[in-house]
Amino acid sequence: MLIIGIAGGTGCGKTTVVNQILQELPENEVGVISQDSYYKDTSHLSYDERVKINFDHPRSIDFELLESHLKDLRLGKSIEQPVYSFVKHNRTGDTILTHPRKVMIVEGILILTNPELRDMFDIKIFVHADSDERLIRRLKRDITERGRDIDEVLNRYQNTLKPMHEQFIEPMKEYADIIIPNNKYNTVAVDIVKTIIHNRL
Repeated sequence: MLIIGIAGGTGCGKTTVVNQILQELPENEVGVISQDSYYKDTSHLSYDERVKINFDHPRSIDFELLESHLKDLRLGKSIEQPVYSFVKHNRTGDTILTHPRKVMIVEGILILTNPELRDMFDIKIFVHADSDERLIRRLKRDITERGRDIDEVLNRYQNTLKPMHEQFIEPMKEYADIIIPNNKYNTVAVDIVKTIIHNRL
């Protein structure tokens, strides 16, 4: 099994890169795991307490569960991937049955911050985008998809997202095998990734 880690700041275009890779591979050969599914269970907290959690800090991720799930997939076992609700700031209690595939893509802003997880990736990709561009994308997404208002999004960006990005996410570029600038449709970098995948398969 080939495990690919795709990291980068919020709104950098990770999903676009993931989809470009997916388009090139047979559906039954590739699976995707999102770091967002592995936010820690916060059922013991009230909604007001959950809202205050810093979800852009590595502490908010259940890396142990994510690692054990990847180990199981490598051994050919299926896993129950948690489902997370951004509206409730908590896991829903549902799971998604995820089967092992020849290629597993793990994507998320913080996946390269964890050394054990990093060691499990055969290819580490960092998607880079201009910070203004990322803020605009984040605003659009949080307001339309996650029911946030503009003040809430901007507050979170200023007080949490930006400092966490500078402290934890940006420095992870040094661990990346490939850095994809995503300010425009970047076919060359994605083609290189596809070639590596095809060679490994």
